[in-house]
Amino acid sequence: MTVGKKKSKPVRRESFNLSAAKFFTKVNRLKKLPRAIARLTPSWQACIPLAAIIVLVWGYAAVAQTAPAPTTEEQLASLKVGMDTMWVMVAAMLVFFMNAGFCMLETGFCRQKNAVNVLSKNLIVFALSTIAYWAIGFALMFSDGNGFIGTSGGFFLWNVADNSPATGEAYQGIFDSLNWTGVPLNAKFFFQLVFAGTAATIVSGAVAERIKFLEFLIFSLLLVGIAYPITGHWIWGGGWLAKAGFYDFAGSTVIHSVGGWAALMGAAFLGPRIGKYRDGDTVAMPGHNMSIATLGCLILWLGWFGFNPGSTMAVDPNAIAHIALTTNTAGAFGGAAATITAWLYLGKPDLSMIINGILAGLVGVTASCAWINLPNSAIIGTIAGILVVFAVTFFDNLKIDDPVGATSVHLVCGIWGTLAVGLFADGPTTGLYTAGPAAGLLVGGGFGQLWAQLVGIISVGGMTVLLTTIFWMALKALLGIRVSALEEAEGLDIGEHGMEAYTGFVKETSLDNRSESGYGVYGGGSGGRPNKM
Repeated sequence: MTVGKKKSKPVRRESFNLSAAKFFTKVNRLKKLPRAIARLTPSWQACIPLAAIIVLVWGYAAVAQTAPAPTTEEQLASLKVGMDTMWVMVAAMLVFFMNAGFCMLETGFCRQKNAVNVLSKNLIVFALSTIAYWAIGFALMFSDGNGFIGTSGGFFLWNVADNSPATGEAYQGIFDSLNWTGVPLNAKFFFQLVFAGTAATIVSGAVAERIKFLEFLIFSLLLVGIAYPITGHWIWGGGWLAKAGFYDFAGSTVIHSVGGWAALMGAAFLGPRIGKYRDGDTVAMPGHNMSIATLGCLILWLGWFGFNPGSTMAVDPNAIAHIALTTNTAGAFGGAAATITAWLYLGKPDLSMIINGILAGLVGVTASCAWINLPNSAIIGTIAGILVVFAVTFFDNLKIDDPVGATSVHLVCGIWGTLAVGLFADGPTTGLYTAGPAAGLLVGGGFGQLWAQLVGIISVGGMTVLLTTIFWMALKALLGIRVSALEEAEGLDIGEHGMEAYTGFVKETSLDNRSESGYGVYGGGSGGRPNKM
C-alpha cells in the first residue's frame, strides 16, 4: 500500500504541471490578440464592434420570440374545449356500446338456430355504417347546401374547410349546422357516426331469421349512406324542416322512426317466417334465451344515458342531469305501464313486454328530453309503454312479421315521442331552456309546435318509405332477399355461415317450430302459446 501511494505522487504532480502549462498558453494567446488586431486594416477593425452588436441583437431576438404565457381567459377556454370533447367522446362510446345491447336483445328473442346470423349482422353493421357514413353520409347530412341535402362536400373528411372548435360567427367551414358545439370536427363526426349506426341496427331485428346476409349488408350501406343523411339534413343539418320549426333533440324521428320505417318495409317485402300465421292464427315463435335478451335491455338502458344527455355536446351540468332524469323516468314508467297492460291484456306479466315497455319509454322521450319537466316525462313514458303492447298485436294482425318488435318500439314510439314535443314542451320562456320549441299544446301553448311536428313525421316517413322501398325492390329483383325454405327450416347459422352458436345442443329444424321452448311476445306470441289475434 505504501509503495502504491509513493508511486501516485509523481503522477499527480505531472497532471498538475500539464494543466498549468495549458493555462499559461491560453493567457499568452490572449496577450497576442491586441497585436493581431492592430495589424488589421482600419476597415476590418471597424467590423469587430459591428459583429458584436449583431450577435447581441440575435440573442435578444431569440428571447423576444418566446411565446407569452396564455391569459386566464385563454386557459379557461382551452379547458372548456377539452372537457366538452371528453364528454362528447365518452357519450359516443356509450352509444357505441348499445350495439352490444342490440346483439344480446335480438339474439335472445330469435330462435337458437339463427343466433350466429343475428350476431353477425349486428356486429358487421356498425363497421359498414362507419364506412358509408365516413365516405358520403356525414357530408350529405351536415355540409352546407340547400334545404334538401348538403352540397358543400366533405366526403371522407378529406381536406375540408373547418376551424372547429370555433363556434357561432367565429366558425369558418362547410359544416355551419354544427357550429353550435365547441368541439373538434373529429369529435362531431364520431358522435354522429354512432347515431347513424343505431339507425341501421334497428332494421336487423325486424328482418331476422329469413333475410340473406349479403343483401342485408348492401341495404345497410344504402340506408346509412343515402336515406338516413337526406332526412337527417332536413332536421339536424339546417334543412327545411329545421327552418319550419320542427324539433327533435336526440332522434325520436331522425334515428328511431327512420330505422323503424326501413324495418317495416323490409319485413313487408320479405314476408312472414314460415309457419308464423296459420288459418288466421298467429303462431308463437318464442326466443331461445331470455337471459341475454334482458341483459341486452339493460345495456341499451345504460347506453341511453349517452344517447340523450350526450346530445348536449357540451358539459352543461344542469342540462345533462335534467336530461338523464327525464330519460330514466320515461323508461321506468314505460316498463311499469307495459307490465300492467300486458298483465291485463295477455293474462301474464310477460318479460318480453317489460323489456318492450322500457325501450318504448326511452324511445318516446328521446325527442323531448331536454324540453320537458319530470312529471311530463313520466306521462310520455307511460303512454309509450301502453302503445307498444297493442302495437305488437296490431302488426301481427297486418301479417307483418317482426321477430324482435323493432317496428313497435322504434317506429310507433318514435312517432309518439315526436308528437310529444308539440304536446309537452315547456317553452323557451319558462326557464328550462332559452332556445328550442314553442310551448306544447297541453302546457298552455297553441297548435303551432304540434303542427310542425306532424309535418316532420309525415315528410320524413314518406321519404324514408320511398327510398327504402326502392332499395328493397331493387335488391329483391336483382339478387333476391330471402333464403330458401330449406335454409330457413335448417337455420341461417348453417345456411349462411356454416356454423352453429351452440354446437352439440339439440335444436328444432321442423317447419312448425313448435317444440322450441321459450317465452315472449317479442317472438310473436305470449308464453309460447298460439294466439288468436
